[in-house]
Amino acid sequence: MKPFALLHRDGADHVDVLHGGVVTVETLADIPLPAGSGPQTLALVPYRQIGERGFAYVDDGTPLECLRVERHETVRLADLIASLPRSVEIRDGAFDIADEDYEQIVRTVLDEEIGHGEGANFVIHRVYQATVDGDPLETARAAFRNLLTGERGAYWTFLVHTGTRTLVGATPERHVSVADGLTMMNPISGTHRHDGARSLADFLADRKEIEELHMVLDEELKMMATVAEHGGQVVGPYLKRMAHLTHTEYLLAGKGSLDVRDVLRETMFAPTVTGSPVENACRVIARHEGRGRGYYAGVLALLGHDADGRQTLDAPILIRTAEISNDGALRVPVGATLVRHSTPQGEVAETHAKAAGVLSAFSLRSQPQPLSVRPEPADPELDEALAARNAGLARFWLDQRVPGALTMPALAGRSAVIVDGEDTFTAMLTHQLRALGLTVTVVPWTAPVIPPADLLILGPGPGDPAAATPKMDRLRALAQQALTAGRPLLGICLGHQILATTLGLPLLRRDSTYQGIARDIDFFGTTRRVGFYSSFTALAATVPGVSFAADPDGKVHALRGEGFAGVQFHPESVLSADGVAVLQELLPPLLDRVISPSVSG
Repeated sequence: MKPFALLHRDGADHVDVLHGGVVTVETLADIPLPAGSGPQTLALVPYRQIGERGFAYVDDGTPLECLRVERHETVRLADLIASLPRSVEIRDGAFDIADEDYEQIVRTVLDEEIGHGEGANFVIHRVYQATVDGDPLETARAAFRNLLTGERGAYWTFLVHTGTRTLVGATPERHVSVADGLTMMNPISGTHRHDGARSLADFLADRKEIEELHMVLDEELKMMATVAEHGGQVVGPYLKRMAHLTHTEYLLAGKGSLDVRDVLRETMFAPTVTGSPVENACRVIARHEGRGRGYYAGVLALLGHDADGRQTLDAPILIRTAEISNDGALRVPVGATLVRHSTPQGEVAETHAKAAGVLSAFSLRSQPQPLSVRPEPADPELDEALAARNAGLARFWLDQRVPGALTMPALAGRSAVIVDGEDTFTAMLTHQLRALGLTVTVVPWTAPVIPPADLLILGPGPGDPAAATPKMDRLRALAQQALTAGRPLLGICLGHQILATTLGLPLLRRDSTYQGIARDIDFFGTTRRVGFYSSFTALAATVPGVSFAADPDGKVHALRGEGFAGVQFHPESVLSADGVAVLQELLPPLLDRVISPSVSG
């Protein structure tokens, strides 16, 4: 059969039917986007495209296929359901990685990666494999019908046939969309299984689930800070109710003007299916999975134009999806988000629950009840529990502001250059600093020359700050140069640790990591609530001219002296309710003198 796609969006009374030819392209920039209103191209973007950002991946050769839309029609949902086959069977099903082996992978990632400061969370996937009885395309059509009638709450329910492969699924998560000049993202995390093991109220109160959602919120804010003019505004959280699972989610929105293919590139891929920070998460994934991901964690992207000729994009994440080859091999990839509170048994159970949502459409699991059109009854206690999740978050990202409202006269017209240590928290920091009045440039740590600026900022990043690696050596050299020359210097997280060691302070790896933790600290005599993403800490010691904000046991949260300062936490994080206040206190003294801004390296 010729290539086609069936797309149903949550709440719609119709299904979009797309027909056309399929082309394979090498890069996102090559995705065809001809003129004309409406949908123009449906792109199947595999995980291996992450290589376009220079990130690590195992190359399995999965192609970037594009269905060029030659005909678009809509069919009433009820009519389409009536036209689809009802029964489907698969056999010989099993995960490619046994439960006990997956548990061991979880333990290793928790101990060796999160425990050693390589990141806050990581997603490791496994694949349910089976064989289709009968015609693969008819099997996919029947599964599509079962998902339409049995699943609920999916962002897209879809069937895509390219001629060489068929994908069918019900993905809960919009990754990124562009419409009416507005860019939107939709981080979803936290998983409540409908198995009766615990109540929804207990799920909403679970600290692991709360922290997991806040961490992916931070990570997607990093992406929004790159593709939206003012970094995006946070709305939510909400409940995402599906047949087998309930998730929690936020919505991010901001004005943007990038080509939609550039938006796709800058947002590869969602932290909910990779981890954070994303660049190092890709290294961890390649190390511990050791194989390609196919289309899992990629996106299904519909590109086009609106009636005014503006580009449009709608790109859900390729999860809760089955891929069926023409020879009848079926694959259902699923993953679990590993955080510091994870247990191997809990993550195994989560992968089984996620797979069940897709496998139910293949008659391998009990069918859920059909979706009721009646709205969920209001539950004030659940609404209150959701709202409470924002109580300690940074209003900078939750509230709308009049432009210039935060500008400080002491900072207006001054400049800063941020050295990125492989963590795009620097994009969020950029928006905060610009809101305070600074002009800001971000450069990677590999840049041969650091542009001149009034303030040098050594930014965050993963890794052991004491290691003898090119990155750590370069950051140490930059810190020493700035201190020797008396140039204003601010270190954040990793940058703070580098500054601390340059000043002669010892470093300690924490027994329990501080990944995604918000807490109140004594910040030079004032209580501040800030967010941490770290596994290491400096220890206070007697250093002339240096003062510390530290716990009674000497673990340093911040330090400052004449012309320099460092903070172990992330003032730019959504977890840092007082992050802007911290910057307002630290920055003016650093810039309260005339210094030659040239910095090289």
